[in-house]
Amino acid sequence: MSSSLFESFPLGELVLKNRVVMAPMTRTRSPKNVPAEMVATYYAQRAEAGLIISEGTAPAPEGLGYCNIPGLFNDEQVQAWRRVTEAVHAKDSRIFVQLMHTGRVGHPLNLPAGARLLGPSAVAAPGSMFTLQQGMQPIPAPEAMTAEELERSIQAYTDAAALAVEAGFDGVELHGANGYLIDQFCNLASNHRDDDWGGSIAGRTRFALETARRVVERIGGTRVGFRMSPYGVFNGMSPENDPQHEELYAVLAKSLSKLGVVYVHVVDHSAMGAPQVPATVKAKIRENFRGAYILSGGYDAARAQAELDDNRGELVAFGRPFISNPRLVSKLRNGSPLREADPKTFYAPGPEGYIDYPEDE
Repeated sequence: MSSSLFESFPLGELVLKNRVVMAPMTRTRSPKNVPAEMVATYYAQRAEAGLIISEGTAPAPEGLGYCNIPGLFNDEQVQAWRRVTEAVHAKDSRIFVQLMHTGRVGHPLNLPAGARLLGPSAVAAPGSMFTLQQGMQPIPAPEAMTAEELERSIQAYTDAAALAVEAGFDGVELHGANGYLIDQFCNLASNHRDDDWGGSIAGRTRFALETARRVVERIGGTRVGFRMSPYGVFNGMSPENDPQHEELYAVLAKSLSKLGVVYVHVVDHSAMGAPQVPATVKAKIRENFRGAYILSGGYDAARAQAELDDNRGELVAFGRPFISNPRLVSKLRNGSPLREADPKTFYAPGPEGYIDYPEDE
């Protein structure tokens, strides 16, 4: 029997009030990498969602590749995030923080003093990066991570997960998608290593799985989700050059399931022009993972319900519609027209295009 998008759902030890997930979206409202006070307002306005997944949040200074994105590695950040989690919980919603280490996707001008641009290999991501000091700049090649730096990064994810619990988050999502550090290890475009952290499927998934294992041990599997983007091309990923690409995601899903991770969040950005994720790949991930499956990628209410009816997932993530429709769940339920968002304000510094959209139905 299928379930309605608007019915409650048990996720680990939580009960979500509906199956609508607010997807993680970078909004750059965290000067000096500390969430501004209006960040709490922003998430509270959208707390009709059963589950909110926060914007990408760096577990270490080296992961702050973009300007004005938040971190979660010091007490000031913990206190700022606690305002957010309290505001969301007051609206009876649940919130996971997405831990996103940008890896090679960044620029030294965006990093704090003493932090260095690191990646699996010394291979630059394509394109340019905005910096406050010098505007758009080419993304330079990172330094290839040493064994000691790998260990420090894994420990940083683990410590950030513990800080997330301290800040009141209901859990963490490990960002293993969209060409960021965990995904960089999985993809041959960015991982040219010939040691135990590259080459084979076991080598390329080792960073993802060792990070997940340590985080699960620290805070428990019911508090840990994992985001993946098979066939994603964002930030220079090139799955077409990897004959083992589909098998890698089947292995990754099965291994995450054995670790007790509570959900996988599978990104399909074909609605935004990226290659479509084959149905066979999604089916393999679903077959190999015993926890909840979050569907993601250009959904409306009808398509979301149809895929729940077909048992293709348990939860459905919505992204950009949440930006300009704070009460998106009500609008989806009532069939109300959606307001269009203004892309010019997606990454602007102030409240405009962030917390000033009307909270109507």
